[in-house]
Amino acid sequence: MKFIISLFLIALLSFAACLYLPWWSVAIAGFLVVALIPQKPSKALLCGFLAVFILWFVFSYWLSSNNDHILAHKVSLLFLKMDNPYLLMLATAIIGGLVAGFGAFTAAFLRTQKK
Repeated sequence: MKFIISLFLIALLSFAACLYLPWWSVAIAGFLVVALIPQKPSKALLCGFLAVFILWFVFSYWLSSNNDHILAHKVSLLFLKMDNPYLLMLATAIIGGLVAGFGAFTAAFLRTQKK
């Protein structure tokens, strides 16, 4: 139950934080949620990763589908050297998930060090 609540809270806080703060604020969101809702480090990493991975993948797909993936096609050619906007969305989601997961992982380890 703590895992699902943390997953939802990290996604919600990450979405709100990215409206006003830089993209790496997802790490702060993951850190804060896991600092308040204690979890084991492995579950914290998975929770932070999944929350932002799903959030960023869905959000990037939604933004890209509004313009028929025109910009995603061009950016994927620049970064990936191939015309695959879905792979670009996957790479975006993985990067965001790793950043949030490591933020949550750090909070979980800090909580275990205090004991």
